[in-house]
Amino acid sequence: MQRWSILGALLIASRHAVAYDIFRDYSGSTFFDGWDFYGSFDNLTWGNVTWVTKEVGASQNLAYVNSENHVILKVDNVTNVTVGELRSSVRITTQDAYDLGSLWIIDLNHIPYGCSVWPAFWSFGPHWPEDGEIDIIEGINVNPSNQMAIHATQGCYHNGNTDQLGSTGSTDCSQGSGCTVGELSPNSYNSGFAQAGGGVFATQFDVSGIFMWFWSRADIPSSISQATSTSSIDISSWGTSHATFSSNMCNISQFFTPQNLVLDIDLCGVWAGVPSIYDSQCANEGPTGLCYNDSVVGPGSPRYDNAYFDINYVRTYTTSTNAPVATSTNAPPSGGSTLSMSANLAQSTGTSGGVARMHDLMASLTLALCVFAGTLLLTWSI
Repeated sequence: MQRWSILGALLIASRHAVAYDIFRDYSGSTFFDGWDFYGSFDNLTWGNVTWVTKEVGASQNLAYVNSENHVILKVDNVTNVTVGELRSSVRITTQDAYDLGSLWIIDLNHIPYGCSVWPAFWSFGPHWPEDGEIDIIEGINVNPSNQMAIHATQGCYHNGNTDQLGSTGSTDCSQGSGCTVGELSPNSYNSGFAQAGGGVFATQFDVSGIFMWFWSRADIPSSISQATSTSSIDISSWGTSHATFSSNMCNISQFFTPQNLVLDIDLCGVWAGVPSIYDSQCANEGPTGLCYNDSVVGPGSPRYDNAYFDINYVRTYTTSTNAPVATSTNAPPSGGSTLSMSANLAQSTGTSGGVARMHDLMASLTLALCVFAGTLLLTWSI
């Protein structure tokens, strides 16, 4: 254990010397060429959305490039949703899977927020949970700050006293919420993000660890702000990461395989829609205190006018020895990902037992929903 800790420390100390070559620039008119649309209902987090296809996303103005060459991904804020229906939204996944030795940067002007809204920029391996998950941007409802996390099978942990700028939450990465770190820098989520001019999130996926940074627009390092879509990048000036998941507590090469990147906007579900959480933040949204009833059902505007990503670019970088792997991503990861996101329900059951436990949880939720729906129908008939 001591020898591994020393090795981990050496790897961390040397990681900033790594320079990265641009591999993919997802931006402008060709942005969507490198992504697959999920095109199904949300069977991952029990959210109240239907993920649209690329064609529907374009026709309904839910996924498009605007006149400023920004990429827009949004929730349907036009439709008047009736009880029993779902609201349309977007989930896209990169066709490339990125191995250790990768760097990912996303530059945004706006992050979705609002009651019931659950946006995320995250990654997963092909066989969840064995291949890991990394949550870079994740917020719910009207939370003021972003939460970062990693998820892995049993044996991966986070050092609560590690060298990072964020605030450590849970430290066992195999549990439902994963290993979490709260962002302490201002304007990382909610309306403050856009009011500060947006910002940049960066993730280093390395054998020495997984490291994440966030900068508001005014604080973006020159190595990023002066970079082009074809230039390499040097991270040596970035300073202390905001979330540090180091290999001395989690052997990254053991718990994580090549990762596909995902952007999505969910509604309600097993984090944003948990009654105690939703009601504490959105009690004034409607009479029932229930996320679906009070937010999803009814008119889309003004409720979802701020439920959109405005993206300048996503850029991926690699070292010369780590070429990404092309994959087909129309199917979800086994057991579903964004299970980061089963934070508040799966926490009590744990997810270290893998897919079977999640299926049991889903079965229980299905039964509960059926009983709830039956009760409502009976009440309405009376």
